[in-house]
Formats: sequence, C-alpha cells, structure tokens
Amino acid sequence: MGTTLDLQNELKEILGSDNVYFQPPSNVKMHYPCFVFERGSGSQSFADNKTYRFTKRYKLTHIGYDPDDDIVETVVRHFSMCRYDRHFVNDGLQHDAFDLYW
Repeated sequence: MGTTLDLQNELKEILGSDNVYFQPPSNVKMHYPCFVFERGSGSQSFADNKTYRFTKRYKLTHIGYDPDDDIVETVVRHFSMCRYDRHFVNDGLQHDAFDLYW
C-alpha cells in the first residue's frame, strides 16, 4: 500500500494529533491518547510456487484514558485491511489492539 511514513501520517490524521509512535524505544515519553505501531509478520500469497503477493502487517495499539472512546469503529472503518484484536487495561490506560495490513 504505502510506506511506514504514509501510515504514520494517516494515523496522525485519524487521531488529530502528532502522538503517533513507530516502534518507540523505552526512553520515549509518550503523550496520550496515542497510537503505537510496530512491524509484525505479513500476509503472503503464492502462485506457481512463487510469492505472488506480500502485504506487511503492523501491530497497532491505541492508548488512551477513555474506555468509551469510539476509536475502534473509526480505525476499522478507515482501513479496509484491519482487524480489531482485543482490549486491555494496563497502568490505568485503555489499550485497543489491531492487526493492520498496509
């Protein structure tokens, strides 16, 4: 689809802020709400014993304070190749995790 930078810009647009972090190191102080994303595996299709198509997969997590945020619906409607994975709470922050093919 596009580059990692293209994806980062799309996420900034959805969030309405620059709080989007790609594979942040542990010393980065994040500001919430935010998106954190990292490369994962990918989707690979074969034809004639060769790779026909490969799509990168990213693990995307939205982190924020509001448990009733409508970000899940916003993200899955915005990206055609996105699957909502799960919700969890860590350190009092709400996390929504996605598998995003880009």
